[in-house]
Amino acid sequence: MKLPDPPGRRRAAPAAARALIVLVAVLLAAWAQWPPGGHGFGAADEWLRDQLLRRAASAEPERRVVVVDIDESSLAQAGPWPWPRERIASLVELLLGQYGARGVALDLVLPEPADAGGDARLAMLAQHGPLVLPQAFDYNGNLPLRVGRLAGGVAGGAAGAAVASGYIANHAGLGRAAHLGNIGFIPDADGVIRRLPMQTWFDGRRYPTLSLALLDCCAGPAPAGAGAAGPDGGDGLRRLAYGRRWEAYTVIPAALVLAQGAPAELIAGRLALVGSSSLGLSDRVATPLSASTSGLLVHAAALTAQLDARAGLAPAPWPGRAAALLYALATALLCAHTLARRAALSNVALLAGAALLWLGLAALMAPHDARFSASGPLLAILFLLAVGVPFAWQQSQRQSRRLLGTLRQYVADAVVDELLRSNLADPLAPSHCEVTTLIADMQGYTGHVEALPLEQAAELTRAFLECLTAPVLAARGTLDKFTGDGLVAFWGAPLPVADHADQALDAAAAILAAMAVFNRRRAALGQAPIRVRIGIESGTAMAGDFGSSTRSIYTAVGDSVNVASRLETAARELPYDVVVGPGTAALCRRHQLLRIGQTLLRGKEQLTTLYTLAAAARPQGAP
Repeated sequence: MKLPDPPGRRRAAPAAARALIVLVAVLLAAWAQWPPGGHGFGAADEWLRDQLLRRAASAEPERRVVVVDIDESSLAQAGPWPWPRERIASLVELLLGQYGARGVALDLVLPEPADAGGDARLAMLAQHGPLVLPQAFDYNGNLPLRVGRLAGGVAGGAAGAAVASGYIANHAGLGRAAHLGNIGFIPDADGVIRRLPMQTWFDGRRYPTLSLALLDCCAGPAPAGAGAAGPDGGDGLRRLAYGRRWEAYTVIPAALVLAQGAPAELIAGRLALVGSSSLGLSDRVATPLSASTSGLLVHAAALTAQLDARAGLAPAPWPGRAAALLYALATALLCAHTLARRAALSNVALLAGAALLWLGLAALMAPHDARFSASGPLLAILFLLAVGVPFAWQQSQRQSRRLLGTLRQYVADAVVDELLRSNLADPLAPSHCEVTTLIADMQGYTGHVEALPLEQAAELTRAFLECLTAPVLAARGTLDKFTGDGLVAFWGAPLPVADHADQALDAAAAILAAMAVFNRRRAALGQAPIRVRIGIESGTAMAGDFGSSTRSIYTAVGDSVNVASRLETAARELPYDVVVGPGTAALCRRHQLLRIGQTLLRGKEQLTTLYTLAAAARPQGAP
C-alpha cells in the first residue's frame, strides 16, 4: 500500500504545530497579566471587570454609613441651591447632636464666604467637632487652578501619592479646620471612576481622600494589624472594590433631617456623608455599578472598603495573575490533547466551557486582586478557537483525505468509515494485535496462461483476482497485497474486531462461491476450471505502516501470517480448497469446521492440526 509520507514525519509536524499553538496561547495570557509598559487590554479588560463586579456586588445593608442627600426633593422643600450656611450648619449640628452620628463629612466645597453666622458655626464645628470639610484637587494640569485657601495635609514626598496640579479649597474662614479630605477624582480614559487617589501630593504636602480623613477623625484608632490594601501602583490610585450595590446604602433626604423627621436609628452611631445627587449641582459620575450616580456614593464605597479593612472583613489577597496564567496553561494543554482526538465542535464546546468556567473564577478573584487581567485567559481561549481548532480541523480533513485516498482500494468502505469516525491520531501506526490472515492464489497459474495471448492472460488474471478481492472487502477485510496470481488479506487491523476469525471464514466461503460461478462461465466456453487454494490462520501479529522514507506499505507480519502461507501451500497436496489452522479453529463461532488431519509445516518442530470448512469439504476445481 503506497502512502505519501513516512509516518514519523506525518506525526512530528502536526505535534510541533500544536505545541507552537499552545506556546503562543500561553504567551498571550502572560502578556495580558504583565503587559509591557503596564498597559494591557485597557478599556476591554476594565469593561469585563466591571461586569464581574456588578454581578458580585452585595445587597447586604451597610449599617455603618449613612448618606444624607441634598436631593431634588430637599431643594424643592428647603429652597434652591446655594443654601444659606446657617442651614448647612444646622444640618451638621442635627446629625452630630440630636441624631448622634459618629462623624460627618461634607462633599460640598465652600470656596466663597456667605452669611457670617453660618460660616462661624461651621468653622467652630470643623475646628472642634467630628466634622470633615472637603477640598478638591485637580490632576489635569491644564490650568493653574488655585481657588480658596488650601489647608491641612502633612509634609512628605510624592512617593505613593497622586500628584495634583491645582485645587479648589474652602474660603479662608474655614482654613483652621482640623480634618480635611480630598474629594477630587481621576476617571479612567472611558470616564468611569474605578480608582481613587487615597493620598494626593501637592506643593510638598500629602492630603488624604475624604473617606480616610473621616476614619482618622471619627472611627477611632485602627485595631492592631488592621489596614487597607496598598495602591494599585506607584501613582497613588487604589482600585475601589464597589462591594455593595447602591441600594445597600441608607440614603436620607437632607430636608427630612432638617425637619427632624428622619428615623434616629438610621443615623445614630454611623458615619455620615453629606452631599448632593441633584442634577443641578452637577455632581454625577460613572462607576462600574452604574453609568450615572452621585459622586458622594463613590466616597461611600471607599469608606465601606476602609471600614471592612479595619474590621478584618476585606477580601484576602489572592495571586490572581498567577492563577490566570496557570488556568490559561491548563486550558491550552488540555486543548492540545483534544485537538487531535476530538471533532471540531467538541473542541469548540470544550473551549466555550473553559471560558464560562473562567468567568466564574474571575468573578471570585476580582475582589481579591486588583491587578490581574480577567480577560487574559479569554484571549488565550480566543486564540485557540481562532487558530487551534481550525488547524485541528484541517489536519482531520487531511487525514481523512489520506485515508480515503489510500485505504478505500484496499480496505472495506465500512472499515474506512469507522476509522474516520474513531478519529485516531494515527490509525496506521504499527501495533501488536490479534489478526486472522487469509492467503489465496491460483493453482497452476503458469499452465493456464502460458498458451494464451497477453491480453487474454491479463484478462484471466484480473477476473480471478476480482473473485478474491470482492469477497475480502465485503467481509470488511484489509487487503495487504496482490501476489501476481493471488492476494494476502487480514482481519483485526487497522481496527480491532472480536470476530476476525469468522470474518475471514466468511470471505473464504464467498470466494469459493464466486469461483463456482466463474468456473461455470468458463465451462460454458469450453475452458478448463480453475482451482483456488486458501490458507487461513489466526494469532498475534504486528500490523502497521512499514517501509522506508521513500516507500511504505501497510501490512501484517508475524508467525500466524507465515503459518497461513504454509497452509495455502499445503492445500496443493490436499483435496480441499480451504485449509484452516488451529488458531482460527479455536476462535471461530459461526462456521463449522472439519478436522482433516495433521502435518508438519515447514519451519515447525511439531505437527499442526488442519481443518477445512465443513460446508466446502469437496474441492471446487480439479487438483
